[in-house]
Amino acid sequence: MTRVAQVMAGAVNGGAELFFERLCLALHEAGEEVLAVIRTDTARAARLRQGGVAPAQLQFGTALDLLTRPRLARLLRGFRPQVVVAWMNRANSHTPRGDWALVGRLGGYYDLRYYRRCDHLVGNTRGIVSWLRDRGWAPARTHYLPNFVADFAATAPAADLPSARPLLLGLGRLHADKGFDLAIRALPALPGAVLAIAGEGPELGALQDLARREGVAERVHFLGWRHDAGALLRAADLFVCSSRVEPLGNMVIEAWSAGCPMVAADAAGPAELLHDGTDGTLVASEDPAALAAGIAALLDDPQRRASFAWAGRERFEAEFAAAPVLARWRDFLARVAV
Repeated sequence: MTRVAQVMAGAVNGGAELFFERLCLALHEAGEEVLAVIRTDTARAARLRQGGVAPAQLQFGTALDLLTRPRLARLLRGFRPQVVVAWMNRANSHTPRGDWALVGRLGGYYDLRYYRRCDHLVGNTRGIVSWLRDRGWAPARTHYLPNFVADFAATAPAADLPSARPLLLGLGRLHADKGFDLAIRALPALPGAVLAIAGEGPELGALQDLARREGVAERVHFLGWRHDAGALLRAADLFVCSSRVEPLGNMVIEAWSAGCPMVAADAAGPAELLHDGTDGTLVASEDPAALAAGIAALLDDPQRRASFAWAGRERFEAEFAAAPVLARWRDFLARVAV
């Protein structure tokens, strides 16, 4: 048994934040002693508490926040962890050194100044780990530990989606990095196809305007932020990952879990994950025409879609289901514990 503190100061919604919750609960269920420290968030606290992990909540403000770090230090000294995992930049900026192994967990190519105090760094893609080593971090201190997602195989399809077919699905924050504008620009070349986008963010108005300019507003449906990704994927004919910047892409793994075939732009994460032509189709980034062609080819080939769905499901079960990923995390924590 390892005593581990997990420190998260992230946003209300996001892939890393949701995986943090899943990992805390899975470690607890496996018998590890877990302290979860989060940025004040009543909904996240309730979800953790419901799973048996009572979180501590702190402000985790900007550099002018002089209270969070000493309060966090007191929490950690009281818990006496063997390992502290600090997630992303803000948590690392507030997490002190102590009588524990300090692990920085990265889900992207972050500013490494925030991680100078860490004993170990964890990246959730092999590309991130390679990047860390290229910047001088020793192999013994850099570790690849993938994310896991829920198993959606038995999830009922969402019943509140557009009835028109084929139905394309995009998931993620409405930010320029996610490239939803590229998916909308591809739609005129896909007559009859409907695009549902589940997410919130600053680009909503711009994306709505773009859909009107492209003449596809009636075929683009903005669903807002949803907590039923599995049900959405189970209902869709095709998942479309059009991201320009995507260090991992939890949505890719979720699509595999749900047995939903996909077309993805070749940002770093999808390019590492997908075996093009076996468990998904990769197309050039920043190219709506290439995205449309990849979607059209897959929509015209039901047998290939079924093959992709089957192969993706196999990848999920072998590499990204809870059991194999949790086993890797528990082994890692036991090895670095002090």
